[in-house]
Amino acid sequence: MARMYPIKLTVNGIEYERTVEARKLLADFLRDDLELTGTHVGCEHGACGACTVIMNGQTAQSCLMLAVQADGAEILTVEGLADGAGLHPIQQAFLDCHALQCGFCTPGVLLSAHALLQENSHPTEEEIRQGISGHICRCTGYVNIVKAIQAAAEKTAVAPLNAK
Repeated sequence: MARMYPIKLTVNGIEYERTVEARKLLADFLRDDLELTGTHVGCEHGACGACTVIMNGQTAQSCLMLAVQADGAEILTVEGLADGAGLHPIQQAFLDCHALQCGFCTPGVLLSAHALLQENSHPTEEEIRQGISGHICRCTGYVNIVKAIQAAAEKTAVAPLNAK
């Protein structure tokens, strides 16, 4: 029988207590246990960036982390960016700049962009490209993604996260 462990963590401002299998990945916990399906699983090797979340203020690949390792953590997923029906400025900029096509990589890129703009509210194009370098997008060629992040930086110094 699998070993089970209690964990307690805050996701998008909501505190959760669950018992999880020791080997359960954080990405699977978010998707399966909390039904936060915006966190995508692509390569399962930490190379594509689709599973990116923000944990304790830093980006992290949730496919490389066990849920038990997140015990006590504060996590932001893409679902935590929007304020109800209103989009976060980064999400709006992606919409306005046509910065997505299939959308599979978008949640992770949005969170990396958010983390970048929290750290550097006026990044250069090179800094933006470096900030999203951990993401593989097979559709867009990154041009409009970079434009969207630049537009978000110009409009606002990143709106604060919405507590839920």
